[in-house]
Amino acid sequence: MTFSSVAVRELPLFPLPEVVLFPDRRLPLHIFEFRYRIMMNTILQSDRRFGVLMVDPVEGKVANVGCCAEIIHCQRLPDDRLKIMTLGQQRFRVLDYVREKPYYVGLVEWIEDHPTERDVKTLSIEVDQLLRDVVRLSAKLTGQEIELPDDIPESPIELSYWVASNLYGVAQEQQSLLEMQDTAARLEREAEILTSTRNHLAARTVLKDAFQGE
Repeated sequence: MTFSSVAVRELPLFPLPEVVLFPDRRLPLHIFEFRYRIMMNTILQSDRRFGVLMVDPVEGKVANVGCCAEIIHCQRLPDDRLKIMTLGQQRFRVLDYVREKPYYVGLVEWIEDHPTERDVKTLSIEVDQLLRDVVRLSAKLTGQEIELPDDIPESPIELSYWVASNLYGVAQEQQSLLEMQDTAARLEREAEILTSTRNHLAARTVLKDAFQGE
């Protein structure tokens, strides 16, 4: 992960409904709106970076904390649309909006997790095991082979981002995890979510076994 030495900078901003980007995670985008085609063409001529901010689809509110995305691949289509692949970089907080048209540009500060004396390694081992339990029970319940990828991060902070990015249908929860600046707190919350999921799957598995045994 590359961190800028500049603590505050201007950053083009790309609001997306119910999409939360995390550091080191990939996000494919299809750019078709004229203002965002302008934005991406400008970005491609500079440092290829912009900010992704989650939009609450119900309230229409744009989050104040997001993740910087770097364009790592770009495909231009015949009608000027763009297909791009981005990679999450560092997180940021919007301090102010310096421009709104043709697209948003914000003054942002980079944010990182605070140092902690808590045992994050033990927490990450717990989260990893819960993750494997959930996958095993899901496979048993669906009768399908489900395997975790080989490249799951071992670093506690990177694991916390990986787990958060793979939670589906809970954008507000993901946003909350993105905003946390405490690795231990993020892992603890993920352990709670995974424990709840595991218990739910275990109960369904018991019911399934009971019905099949009749």
